Amino acid sequence: KKFVIVGHTDSDGLFQSNIILSKQRANEVVNVLVSKYSISPQQISFYGVGSVSPVTSNNTEQGKAKNRRIELVQR
Repeated sequence: KKFVIVGHTDSDGLFQSNIILSKQRANEVVNVLVSKYSISPQQISFYGVGSVSPVTSNNTEQGKAKNRRIELVQR
C-alpha cells in the first residue's frame, strides 16, 4: 500500500507562505514515520495544500486549530 501525507494550514498569513508551511508540516511527519517507525520511503509521499481545504471556519481560534492538520490518504 502507498500513502500520501497531506499538510493543511489555517487561513492566516499569505497563501504562498501557507503552502510552504503545509509542505514542511507534511514532510516532517514523513520524516518521523520513516526514521522512528521504519516506514519505507517508497510507501509514502507528501504534499501541502495550505488553507484551500478547511474542515471548519477560520473565523475562530478553535476553527483555525482544527484546520492546522495532517491527513493520511491511501493512494
